[in-house]
Amino acid sequence: MISRIEGVLVDVEEGRAHVRCGGLVYEVLVSAADHGGLALELGGTVELHTLHVLEGAAQGSSFRPRLIGFRSASDRAFFELFTTVKGIGARKALRVMQVPAGRIARAVAEQDLVLLKSLPEVGKRTAEAIVVELKDKVEPFVEGAHVAEAGTGSPQAIAAFVEEALAVLLQLGEPRNRAEDLIDRVTRADPTIDSADQLVTGALRLKQLN
Repeated sequence: MISRIEGVLVDVEEGRAHVRCGGLVYEVLVSAADHGGLALELGGTVELHTLHVLEGAAQGSSFRPRLIGFRSASDRAFFELFTTVKGIGARKALRVMQVPAGRIARAVAEQDLVLLKSLPEVGKRTAEAIVVELKDKVEPFVEGAHVAEAGTGSPQAIAAFVEEALAVLLQLGEPRNRAEDLIDRVTRADPTIDSADQLVTGALRLKQLN
């Protein structure tokens, strides 16, 4: 059982991250919510909390080992809970998790069917099934969401660190329109960013990738 890997992130593509550990490169399936943030860390060292699963082939009885990775142990635990819902397998769960796990948990706890139905591959019946099966089990993850999403803060706090990050990028010689575009892309890729330093770092990494 591989429960965690740490190494250099050498490539990120839709739904997959490739992590070099020594002389080996591991392909790790990742959620849609994690994809954007990982793209900003390309070339750096990352740590992923993993599940080692066997994925059945479409035909026959053969199985292929797969690693599924998450940025935290809490996200991994939520994924394990989420896949207990009938009709939500591992691959579908990774696609559904387009927003942070804590936000999904809060929607379940508050029976927010509108948010749940806005997620990929979740219709009315699936959203209702998620609420019925998980509403009494998600509280630990909702509390985690309050911590993870604390960085979103008030609109005034967000505006303050965005303006600070913009000023830094302008001082570094970045044109205003380019700096604003980088900041917008970074905040959309990782909505948990809560400081100017993180925002500037993400913008500079994104600039290097282009």
